[in-house]
Amino acid sequence: MSTTPETRGSARRWWGLGALALSLLALGFDLTILNVALATLSADLDASTSQLQWIVDSYVLVFAAVLLPAGLLGDRFGRKRLLLAGMAVFGLASLGGALADGPGSVIVARAFMGVGAGIMMPLSMSILPAIFPPHERTRAVAIWSASMALGLPLGPLLGGWLLEHFWWGSIFLINVPVVAVAAVAVALLLPESRDTSVPRLDVVGTLLSVAGLTGLVYGITEGPADGWRDPVIVAAIGGGLVLLTVFVLWERRLAQPMMDVTLFRDPAFTWAVIAGTLGTVVMAGTLFVLPQYLQVVQGNGVFDTGLRLIPMLLGLMVGGLATERLTARTGHKPLIVTGLFLLAAGLGWGALTDTGDAYSSTAMWLTVLGLGVGLTMVPAMDVVLARLPDDQAGRGSGLVQTLRQTGGALGIAGLGSLLSVVYRDRVDLDGLPAEAAGQARDSIGGAAAVAERLGDGRLLASAQDAYVHGMNAALAVCALGALTVALLVWIFQPPPERARPAADSPESDHEHVAS
Repeated sequence: MSTTPETRGSARRWWGLGALALSLLALGFDLTILNVALATLSADLDASTSQLQWIVDSYVLVFAAVLLPAGLLGDRFGRKRLLLAGMAVFGLASLGGALADGPGSVIVARAFMGVGAGIMMPLSMSILPAIFPPHERTRAVAIWSASMALGLPLGPLLGGWLLEHFWWGSIFLINVPVVAVAAVAVALLLPESRDTSVPRLDVVGTLLSVAGLTGLVYGITEGPADGWRDPVIVAAIGGGLVLLTVFVLWERRLAQPMMDVTLFRDPAFTWAVIAGTLGTVVMAGTLFVLPQYLQVVQGNGVFDTGLRLIPMLLGLMVGGLATERLTARTGHKPLIVTGLFLLAAGLGWGALTDTGDAYSSTAMWLTVLGLGVGLTMVPAMDVVLARLPDDQAGRGSGLVQTLRQTGGALGIAGLGSLLSVVYRDRVDLDGLPAEAAGQARDSIGGAAAVAERLGDGRLLASAQDAYVHGMNAALAVCALGALTVALLVWIFQPPPERARPAADSPESDHEHVAS
């Protein structure tokens, strides 16, 4: 059978998608791999608690701040070119982190990793509509979404294995070959796309957005630890909100803004963004509260905990890949609504967890949750990409990813605070010395360490029960949020648009690509 130019082009873009997926896989496990390495970094680098927090937070802060300007720069100077630059920054910063000789060097390396990741995320998304026609885009979005999700549970698995066999720097060094292979494949397989009519970099808008997002994300990230009434936290959140408000007002005055707020006049776009952001919040929140339950309450090691998160990933992949065929029959809206209801069901089931439950029950509600995430996020992102004008693929993707990542940070902070309040209210600290009581009150991990040191089984049982109640409260809030958004999408999102006939030529639907 002969190979036509069309089939060669089709194979080329799918291999190119594989390269994008590989780079996102590295971003996914980099978000969670530090969860298992903080104790090792503290011991080997003599890092304080504050330094450990900055090792984690420096990445998140820069990552969130870079997303918006990165999308604009990609539209103007070339999405592929800037994506490769982001990969280079991420890979070199990872190498720097692996070779660092102290906490300060690691913090700097993590900040530059955040720069690279903040460029890679929106640019990889904005390339999808440039290489895939509408009838293939749903599958491409599903693979793109699943690759990032796959990396999240792989982080603790990979991190645990690396720390058992190699030195701490290996958790950063692993990024280098992965990103290098992905960059070579992107360079060879993907076409360049840009729109030279987009505005020049808006310096004032960029400074306002970067400063506002940095303040807001810092405040909501550090709030649970420092207290929401802490003056620095209040100033960071308040100042961030003020700067972002000024940024929006500034952008509305410009003829060609960096962030086109008129996109939100389209209800299909708006509700798809809301649904996709909720999916991100739910995933981030679940991956924040569940590992401690699996480790301290159910007694699993780090590697086994990562394995036990896989049912959520499998559900996500099944839900995401099923959307391609289902969308052609129903349109996007019914799938998004169904996914949100499944999200609510899985989270509600999880909110009924008891300390004595077997893992099989957890696996079942995680599967339902993952299925709901897949049926929500994949069609939602498909709608978002379809509604973005051709000349705003980068800027629009940057905006969407900024909202999703900021929403994820908000979700973790809010759910973490709720869990902490319930845990501290219920844990029984009677009879403990003041120092031990303070350690046990701070976290379930601290309570487990105190219980082991003192041989106090009563304290461990009380801490486990308190944590499960806090986790259930967090999951219940997420379930209520998913149910609310499902009803709002059902009511306000425009009716589903049927897919065009399969006979449509793939090439006829391509967006303009400048090679």
